[in-house]
Amino acid sequence: MTLRAILASVALCAITASAHAEQTFPAKLAGHAYFPAMTLIAPPADAPRDAWTSGKFTGKTRNEKPMTAPGDVGAAYGSHPTGLSLPFLGQPVQGMSGFAMNLAEDGSIYTLTDNGFGAKANSADALLFFHKMKPDFAGGKVERLDSIFLHDPDHKVPFRIAYEGTESRYLTGADFDPESIQVLNNEVWIGDEFGPYLIHATLDGKVLAVHPTKLNGKPLLGPDTPGVTVPASAGKDFQAQRSGGYEGMALQPGTNLLWAMLEKPLYSESGQPEGKALTVLTFDPAKNDWTGDSYKFPLGEGATNIGDFNFIDDTRALVIERDAGEGNASLECKADSTDKSACYPMPAKVKRIVLVDTAQIDQDGAMRRIGSIDLMNIDDPDGKSIKEIVKNDPDGKFTFPFQTIEDVIKIDDTHILVADDNNLPFSGGREIGKAAHNEFILLEVADFLSAK
Repeated sequence: MTLRAILASVALCAITASAHAEQTFPAKLAGHAYFPAMTLIAPPADAPRDAWTSGKFTGKTRNEKPMTAPGDVGAAYGSHPTGLSLPFLGQPVQGMSGFAMNLAEDGSIYTLTDNGFGAKANSADALLFFHKMKPDFAGGKVERLDSIFLHDPDHKVPFRIAYEGTESRYLTGADFDPESIQVLNNEVWIGDEFGPYLIHATLDGKVLAVHPTKLNGKPLLGPDTPGVTVPASAGKDFQAQRSGGYEGMALQPGTNLLWAMLEKPLYSESGQPEGKALTVLTFDPAKNDWTGDSYKFPLGEGATNIGDFNFIDDTRALVIERDAGEGNASLECKADSTDKSACYPMPAKVKRIVLVDTAQIDQDGAMRRIGSIDLMNIDDPDGKSIKEIVKNDPDGKFTFPFQTIEDVIKIDDTHILVADDNNLPFSGGREIGKAAHNEFILLEVADFLSAK
């Protein structure tokens, strides 16, 4: 090939890449509210007595003495204390792990608490429930209107649950890890990470069905799926990564199909993750079955997983993609630092909301990325941030430096709502030494929402 031909080819590639390049759009903070981290509620009156104290199994041995085991962020994040101790008296409301696209009749948001304390083994006394919540941006607080506990009186769960022998049969974090929620025709659909499963329930929390996942006509299993026993080979005996099930599940307007997105790439038969794309499967609630169709969401540079997934019209949708970092990068530890008590060894860097078009699928099955906004670079010219919470951001800027940002929905043609999961009491991304709150932010992003 001649030099001229090479240059022409490079130029053509550059033009093509530019034509399809993902644009970064500005975001302006329009509202900031929070739900306090240390918010505990009583379990239902007919719940087992065991559920009145939660977090008894988060250490190496059983601990029944309330508030005696200090929580911290873990060694990878500097082992900073969070100022809270386990076990808790009651059930923590913490951990908003998904927003439903459709609002409740009173205009409140359906949102979801995660499995409890991060794993099956330590969450058997953490009840599973969802909520109706309403942020008040004028007052800076989030109101909890109702909490609904999941229960299985009709024995629909296809495996033994933690509270199997009880009459009420409330579900716990040892049974499922609920990470995404949608409400359709006054019924609830919840995406689970452990199975992965889809849970179908009533608005009062009664389980109607539990649907195992099928990909290409075969069961899709994870290392925590009941029936998968150790030793097991990744890619052969199971395909989903641990904590890699349904992190986001979008309800498509018009078709009412559920688009369930895995949090992490699947394992190939070699036992290694198959690239940087996440699998999305579609389920038809009208037929109570998987459609057989699957797609891919291509992760962007630096992202390792996703946090939520919701449509904004018939084909375009929002996806939260992120790294595992936590804390403001302005307080990043120096490379040679041995004292990490006042810095973040792994700060938040990749925290984006991505706009995709599910109607534009390439030859590899990947949906088109239209553009994104950077949650670590939000304009705040009007000073909307709550100053007693936000202490490390520069003037005129707002960051959302949480490890797990797991909630996003469109509010109107100009605004979206975003919230974090604070992993109580194990995350402290806003301030070193203090447990993170559940923060709700309203973002003005008109250009982003109108992008095609």
